[in-house]
Amino acid sequence: MPRTVLSDLTTWITEAALRHPLDLAAHVAERRGIGRTAARAALHKLQAHHWLCQVGTPRRPRHLPGLLRQVVRRYPLQGLHEDQPWVQDFAPNFDLPDTVAQMVHHAFSELLNNAIAHSGGSSVTVSMRQTPMQVQLLVSDDGRGIFDVIGEAFGISDPALAMLELAKGKLSSQPDRHTGRGLFYTAKLADVFDLHANNTAFQQREWLRDQWQRGRPASPRGTAVYVGICLDTERTLDAVLRRYSLDGTGYGFERTVVPLQLITAAQQGLSSRAQAQRVAARLGQFRRAELDFEGLADVGPAFADELFHVFGARHPGVQLVPLNMAPRVAEMVVASTRG
Repeated sequence: MPRTVLSDLTTWITEAALRHPLDLAAHVAERRGIGRTAARAALHKLQAHHWLCQVGTPRRPRHLPGLLRQVVRRYPLQGLHEDQPWVQDFAPNFDLPDTVAQMVHHAFSELLNNAIAHSGGSSVTVSMRQTPMQVQLLVSDDGRGIFDVIGEAFGISDPALAMLELAKGKLSSQPDRHTGRGLFYTAKLADVFDLHANNTAFQQREWLRDQWQRGRPASPRGTAVYVGICLDTERTLDAVLRRYSLDGTGYGFERTVVPLQLITAAQQGLSSRAQAQRVAARLGQFRRAELDFEGLADVGPAFADELFHVFGARHPGVQLVPLNMAPRVAEMVVASTRG
């Protein structure tokens, strides 16, 4: 059977094996319009590639999902509720550790709700795959793209600046309906997180916590979000939800980390008061803001003064904590705080 047909089978064979364990060959033959012999050959290939396993006897085989599992669904957004696809189409077809299942359920719900509430599109495609090492979730809509949505709501034309605001958290184009925490916490749950929209891509990796890097765009239309979570992760949903409280024990979203490299994508260095004002935007909503200078060799005196002296004086309730400072950055920050 051609590789393309096998690839098509993998999008629904997991569910089919669970629903038709004793007559899977007949089901595949009917669904694909092929003969029983070709269907059995396809099942043997899927077994060889760990999509299926077979128990029972040769005369009465029973098929079960293998180490690899996958479900792909496309839904119209009109009238869609994010809980139903999870309960009906996805959760029953995967075998995940409890703590991982909780995290995936949270990410699934938040991403699907974002597509429903914000994309302005007509449909969303959800793909979820389990491997021996990882569970992978991809949610793609055909809407306007998240950076266009942010640009329209907040007057931010540069996707890097929009990503800076998303990285802070508490950003919502519909604050009366959403707190702006969904995408933020979803990124923190993942070992691998990729966001594609409007011919732009950004990525975050757990081993580079709170750092955002530019990626290679892969979504010509709408928004696509990829989440990968290792099955042996020690993270839990509860721990991630508590991580950004001030003392790390509550559920308040009181602390944020600002990856300053994002604002330098279009220009070198941080030198102006305008840049500092963009960094400081909405930080008054937090009690502690950690400013990550990773990868920056220097900053200008106007930037440092505006951020640490001017903003600091106007918002005494917000603790500004610089991180990962190069020597010249540290000198400039110290000078600005001394006045």
